[in-house]
Amino acid sequence: MSPARLPKPEPRAVAVACDGVRIPVATERLVVLSRQVLRALKVPRAMLSITFVSARTMAALNRRHLGHRGPTDVITFALGADPTGSVLGDIYICPDVARIQARQHGVGIREELARLVVHGTLHACGWEHPEDDARTSSPMWRRQEQLVKRFWLTPSPNA
Repeated sequence: MSPARLPKPEPRAVAVACDGVRIPVATERLVVLSRQVLRALKVPRAMLSITFVSARTMAALNRRHLGHRGPTDVITFALGADPTGSVLGDIYICPDVARIQARQHGVGIREELARLVVHGTLHACGWEHPEDDARTSSPMWRRQEQLVKRFWLTPSPNA
């Protein structure tokens, strides 16, 4: 009898948590989405945490770390890489702000949450965009929208 083979560990570790908030999408689906983005970016190893937080918590993070008032949609702390070369990052997303943005852009809340997961994952991998009106025409924004379309809006044959 041959010994049982253990599955190979996933080199792109992504954890999703909801800190006192509810979201209308399965957290496992968002884990898969972030891993798909990491693979598309050819990131061999990563450790990301994605936490959904209240507007109050997001406002406190925004004030403390960015010096801005009020909640924002997503804040990413790109922590660089560990000694093994793994991309490290913490991503915070506010569903309350995402709901407002979804209405403004005429999209569903699930799509907007997916967009923010992709956006945060790109930031964790070192992508940046301008803070002015050029933001939505930047290479990062175009890449974000390509990834959202490819991995979220286009039905998977295995789904």
